[in-house]
Amino acid sequence: MKEIEIAFIGGSGLYKIPNLKNSKWLSVTSEFGEPSSKIMVGVLNGKEIAFLPRHGLDHNISPSKINYRANIDVLKKLKVQNIISISAVGSLREDFKPMDFVLVDQFIDKTYLRKKTFFDDDCVVHIPMSSPVCRNLVEKCSEILKKIKLSFHNGGTYLCIEGPQFSTLAESNLYRSWGCDVIGMTNMPEAKLAKEAGICYVSLSMVTDYDCWHPKHDSVTVDQIIQNMNENSENALKLINEICKEKKIICDNETKEISNKSLITNRKKIKQKTKKKLCNILEDL
Repeated sequence: MKEIEIAFIGGSGLYKIPNLKNSKWLSVTSEFGEPSSKIMVGVLNGKEIAFLPRHGLDHNISPSKINYRANIDVLKKLKVQNIISISAVGSLREDFKPMDFVLVDQFIDKTYLRKKTFFDDDCVVHIPMSSPVCRNLVEKCSEILKKIKLSFHNGGTYLCIEGPQFSTLAESNLYRSWGCDVIGMTNMPEAKLAKEAGICYVSLSMVTDYDCWHPKHDSVTVDQIIQNMNENSENALKLINEICKEKKIICDNETKEISNKSLITNRKKIKQKTKKKLCNILEDL
């Protein structure tokens, strides 16, 4: 199977990519369970791409129930080189307005019910996470957002909560005091797992609301999110269309080799069952 240069993971409001040539939905199995959906593959503007709706095609999977490991594993099996993750977020800053895009570059993970690593059996890998996103992908997305004249912020810290409830006012103010910029429920452990799998990753977050901290705005509601998300999904599709016109995005090999270089356990001591489970994620087992 040849490489797929980019996979898009769609969040709330983004469940398919129109105008794909030779498109088909693939069923891809994973040692880590069922992914959120079949994977759509096809060609857009001459570029082979993949698409995965993280909440399922009918948006029937809550953030805590998403099988993040299976999602990343099946994209790795399809030889995906880069992931652009698209999601709705609340803003924790006055200047990050609803309908703005944010190219997130840092995360704080406050989730507690999710499987967060591929390496939880008899194999220990400690990957560095100081730079959780790919700078090359961030720069390319930044160029395109400027080109299509969409309001965006280059950089920001994403606070990931467990959900599915939104924040209390006390929590929202606490997260603001930490210096967080946006709040969401899905980018962790997604970004960590992409790193472990050696896939370059960028988070394109779409602001839908001011969470509940803003004194001049009502508390966040589903109706408000859906309205803004539907409008912003059209803008996200513009970015997807434009990035598929670009020349091949080449990233360094550091991310691709990171798990192999971060393996602590002696390869000879890893059980055969674990090797079989991890052979897609960790090479040379």
